[in-house]
Amino acid sequence: MTVVTRFAPSPTGTLHIGGARTALFNWLFARHHAGRFLLRIEDTDRARSTPEAVGAILDGLGWLGLDWDGDAQSQFDSVKRHAGVACRLLAEGKAYQCFCTPDELNEMRQAARREGRSMRYDGRWRDRDPATAPPGVDPVIRLKMPQVGTTVIDDKVQGEIEVANDQLDDLILLRADGTPTYMLAVVVDDHEAGVTHVIRGDDHLTNAFRQLQIYRALDWEVPAFAHVPLLHGPDGSKLSKRHGALGVGEYRDQGYLPEAMRNYLLRLGWSHGDDEIIDTEQAIAWFSLDAIGRSPARFDKDRLDSLNAHYLRHADDGRLADLVLTGLDVKPARGIADEAPNRLIMGMPGLKERATTLVDLTDSAAFYARLRPLTLDDKAAKLLDSTALGHLKGLREQLAELPEWSDGAIEVLVRRFAEDQGLKLGKIAQPLRAALTGAAVSPPVFEVMRVLGEEETLGRLDDVIGGF
Repeated sequence: MTVVTRFAPSPTGTLHIGGARTALFNWLFARHHAGRFLLRIEDTDRARSTPEAVGAILDGLGWLGLDWDGDAQSQFDSVKRHAGVACRLLAEGKAYQCFCTPDELNEMRQAARREGRSMRYDGRWRDRDPATAPPGVDPVIRLKMPQVGTTVIDDKVQGEIEVANDQLDDLILLRADGTPTYMLAVVVDDHEAGVTHVIRGDDHLTNAFRQLQIYRALDWEVPAFAHVPLLHGPDGSKLSKRHGALGVGEYRDQGYLPEAMRNYLLRLGWSHGDDEIIDTEQAIAWFSLDAIGRSPARFDKDRLDSLNAHYLRHADDGRLADLVLTGLDVKPARGIADEAPNRLIMGMPGLKERATTLVDLTDSAAFYARLRPLTLDDKAAKLLDSTALGHLKGLREQLAELPEWSDGAIEVLVRRFAEDQGLKLGKIAQPLRAALTGAAVSPPVFEVMRVLGEEETLGRLDDVIGGF
């Protein structure tokens, strides 16, 4: 058997973090079994589905590196097939036309509310002759659900679960306007795509009992179900934006790496011993449904930050340099130096050790990329008073005569200069850093000077010394 999984989001908004985890679990399970991972856009709700949302979903999955097999499918394109299946069940006597009026349904609803129970259709048209239908009422098609016994699901995450059939009313397959319901559409689509495993959030668990009856009525093979607990916030409540739950694109914009996000999402409800850092190849090799926990995982932004910092430290310097250049807010009047890519690659080992996100990294690396003269921040400007500028002028003259431009040689010269002036090293190094980076904080200043090179270092010193 070829394992086939699917991710089936509704295009009514961005790809949120819970949906991204569901997609990841489906992708990993398929890849682990050398199977197929399908993408279906459930866009039958035409009023709420938008092309922008579809684009956001595709972009989010692409950024995460979750490639799907074949083309992304539109559920709306299959509505005629869905309707045909409902008509088949009607013809086989496994479904029936229901002519309940809106007033009748409202009466059922009110009665259920008075009696403190959930609304369930009472089956009044289950065995009635359609010829007795009131005029002017377009019927829906309802499935004849079993009325006695129980329905049992052997869920791959939740275990064996059963529900009494008298709690499952006759669900609607086809609306009065001829459009299929979600319950029918998802079963038909999964069957036609050959889906073997339905891995989704446990908010769909009650749907599974109803969908199972559609499979049985059609004599179709039932896929394995795996319902994953939803994500919670740190306080144990349902995850929301106030906990930091954002769309995947927003995490990208905040500077998280896709490999860090994959690792983080993987560990939200799935475990492999005490392993925390799990790269994608290892995740594919290890992933199984029985390692998914039954309790809701809690979102922890600090843990995400820690993982992202780890992946930044181990990322290729050239790749990070490209990402930094892309992320820089380039002002047309200032631009980026031609030497920026090489400087960023040379300086990246010292930069990435201190960064948590790509935004942090870009901010701290910008001074390597900018054209002269640099803009000084307030703290840097305060360091460059007349006394400091006088010291820098003297230091600049000695640096211009330095025969070897290396970290070690630069450090020896600067330390000796400070001693000759009767100053602690910081009294020279801090203004030097401010002049070269435009900030009061940076990688080690001698490393900065080596990366900038002699010509750029002396030029930046000239910019601040000016006519002093």
